[in-house]
Amino acid sequence: MEALSKQLNGSEAPLQLLLFVDKRPTASERIRQIRNCLKELADDENYYELQVVDVSEQPHLAEHFKLVATPSLIKIHPEPRQTLAGSNLVAQLKEWWTRWQRSVDEYSVPHRVAQPSQPFAQSDESIKSVAHSAELIQLSDEIFRLQREKEDLQAQLQFKDQLIAMLAHDLRNPLTAVSIALETLEQLRKNPKLEGGTRLNPELIAQLVRHARTQTKAIDRMITDILQAARDKSAEFRIQPRELDLGRLCLEVIDRLCEQFQAKSQKIKTDIPSDLPKVYADRERVKQVLVNLLDNAIKYTPEQGTIEIAILHRTTQKVQVSICDDGPGIPSENQKSIFEEQFRLKRDEAKEGYGIGLALCKRVVRAHYGQIWVDSSPQQGSCFHFTLPVFRSVSSL
Repeated sequence: MEALSKQLNGSEAPLQLLLFVDKRPTASERIRQIRNCLKELADDENYYELQVVDVSEQPHLAEHFKLVATPSLIKIHPEPRQTLAGSNLVAQLKEWWTRWQRSVDEYSVPHRVAQPSQPFAQSDESIKSVAHSAELIQLSDEIFRLQREKEDLQAQLQFKDQLIAMLAHDLRNPLTAVSIALETLEQLRKNPKLEGGTRLNPELIAQLVRHARTQTKAIDRMITDILQAARDKSAEFRIQPRELDLGRLCLEVIDRLCEQFQAKSQKIKTDIPSDLPKVYADRERVKQVLVNLLDNAIKYTPEQGTIEIAILHRTTQKVQVSICDDGPGIPSENQKSIFEEQFRLKRDEAKEGYGIGLALCKRVVRAHYGQIWVDSSPQQGSCFHFTLPVFRSVSSL
């Protein structure tokens, strides 16, 4: 923070801006758009100074400026500070540019060396003008903030309506399957020998019970995803990181999903080193990521296929988890979009799910200042990777 302050304070540019971005693929395009827009708006490039900050590399700066979203463009000089955020930064910048120019001019007047011919009253009026301009900008900022809150609330209501509609639609299939299994068991109990020679035997009972249990778990998973998505959409996303044995947690999740692997006769290969360092992470949140990624791997891996889970001590600061399947793969043009909320591949539109699992994974991983990405080729499977920070004890610092 001190280095950045010195750099900006030492700048001769009257207008000083900070652009906060993250690791998403569109970040470089956002930076290019903002730079081009500034070149078009400013007659002289010395008129402004733009500093680009990657929040994943300098999270303390995001905390300092109390940022809740990226990309964000902050006018830090002249005062008062102003923050623009959202996907339409270029349009906002063009809208505010004239007022920013005026605030620069008004700020500069009382700081110039007074000429002998200038009366003192003129300087006093300039000070009043600056104060009036600052008040107007603060009011404009408040109106803009309220408009954003209104848009966020409307988006939340729309999102919840969509979730309710999807839940009502997607619950039908597994509920029907459970109902059929229970009805069959009931009929076999009343009449041990049905038409077609079907007989009540332990193997058939076990098969029906297993099928009912699998569908019940699918229902439970749907409801859990819906409640989690609704809660995270309407509340601040929080994590409670602690020292965590990631290898043990991964094995627990694999054991929990054992029946799902067995139902499709899938093979599980693990590569989890015994000397893996502990990570600094929220256990329940990371468990959500593992369950979501393994659920997807089970869904897309064919029967008797193979799923691989590996954990790598990538650097002294990061541990990487990789979950790979031998399913149909993900088209290259969609690989940047699959982590966006409610995005679904066309081939999956008829399948159960809401397009929120991978978006939730991204939020969890980025809340830990990690990264998540996918490597995939058509018909050659997919590998999802994410990183978490290594735990550092006080004695090792």
